[in-house]
Amino acid sequence: MKTLLHSCGYVFKWAFLIFLVTIVGDAMGCESPEKVQAPNIVFILGDDQAWSDYGFMGHPEIKTPNLDQLAKQSLVFNRGYVSAPLCRPSLASIATGLYPFQHGIPGNDVDGLNRRAELDRPVQEAFHKHPSFIKLLTENGYLAHQSGKWWDGSWEESGFTNGMTHGDPERGGRHGDEGLKIGRESMKPITDFIDHAVETEKPFLLWYAPFLPHTPHNPPPRLLQKYNHSGRADDVAKYYAMCEWFDETCGELLGYLDEKNLTQNTVVIFMCDNGWVPVSMNADDPNQNLWRQYALRSKASPFENGIRTPIMVSWPGRIEPSRDPNFAHAIDIFPTIAAAASLPTPAGLPGINLLDEQARESRKIVFGVCNSTHNMTPGNPDDTLQYLWCVEGDWKLMVRYHGKDTTEYRNLHIWDTLPIRLYNIKDDPHEKNELSSKFPEIAASLKEKIESWHQLKTQ
Repeated sequence: MKTLLHSCGYVFKWAFLIFLVTIVGDAMGCESPEKVQAPNIVFILGDDQAWSDYGFMGHPEIKTPNLDQLAKQSLVFNRGYVSAPLCRPSLASIATGLYPFQHGIPGNDVDGLNRRAELDRPVQEAFHKHPSFIKLLTENGYLAHQSGKWWDGSWEESGFTNGMTHGDPERGGRHGDEGLKIGRESMKPITDFIDHAVETEKPFLLWYAPFLPHTPHNPPPRLLQKYNHSGRADDVAKYYAMCEWFDETCGELLGYLDEKNLTQNTVVIFMCDNGWVPVSMNADDPNQNLWRQYALRSKASPFENGIRTPIMVSWPGRIEPSRDPNFAHAIDIFPTIAAAASLPTPAGLPGINLLDEQARESRKIVFGVCNSTHNMTPGNPDDTLQYLWCVEGDWKLMVRYHGKDTTEYRNLHIWDTLPIRLYNIKDDPHEKNELSSKFPEIAASLKEKIESWHQLKTQ
């Protein structure tokens, strides 16, 4: 009898201990191993769309119902910024979490159209030595699919396990090649990849960066008809229709996640690579005759229509949907994805984890650059520097430089002869009133911060 009582007491003690461990573990937010499941990561990157040109950002005419719905389910940053207002350096910063002068790609080409492939290869090779969130995920068991825009070689050499872009110059490989068909022609490569990932029971990363709403602006006739109002300029109608077409493709992707019951365990991140505005919307600018591809002060410029973008992060049940008034930045994507996947980030990354509320609240200022569009000097990124900029609170300062620019794209900047530009972007979000002469102390303080930041980050 004693033995039996002793045994029962022993069992009871261990049962009680297990019960305590379970309760304490739950209280600390710990999960048992079988409950821990790596989330899928879906990264959606728009191409050439101004920060205001979405329904959820308040545009009165452009319809983006699918992204509007995503916004309702997301942590939304209205004040998101890219590191550079141009596709290639912007994408490179997103992938690596570094500024352009750190990852070595401040522009689209080394020297315009001259010896493009030959001169670019060493730049790509140097770039691939940097860590990226793509390689971090695949090194830790993820499948990763590339589609859409991708400038730096093939999907294989960039760390993806699957993809579309071959990057071969002899076959026209540049800025995405075969990958640019995604969305415009079909979503099947993505849905096939999702099916494959589900079958193999592996977490996955989707890099969905379609050539939308980027030119050529050739939207489906049904959408163009919707926006082709009497009195509206043709380039504006086409652009508006392209924005909705892009939204439709996002809806197809998000809908497929729902269909496959993947939404609950999938982190969706959305942003745009840089802004864009039709020429007709800048017709009153006397300098616009210098450039006819798109409006000045948009793409390839440090004005808000070049560098600002909404940034959204969705993770059902893990991230509470809200609008956050703090800054978000392209350099934050790497540390945010790493944190969501419970993986360590490389030391020294300048961005923050956007899931960390304290980090968001602590950040008071963001920085970025603008270099020549089709000129790079390998090993000396600042040789082609056109602007450094920062935004602190309601104030924004741009510092003008005059770096090397041997192509026609110099016309994007040569009109701007002011050494600095100061704007209050709360009162003046479209930057019509330059205020450096009225607030010289603010301008001087921000200029000092820009120069200190740039000096520190280039060391």
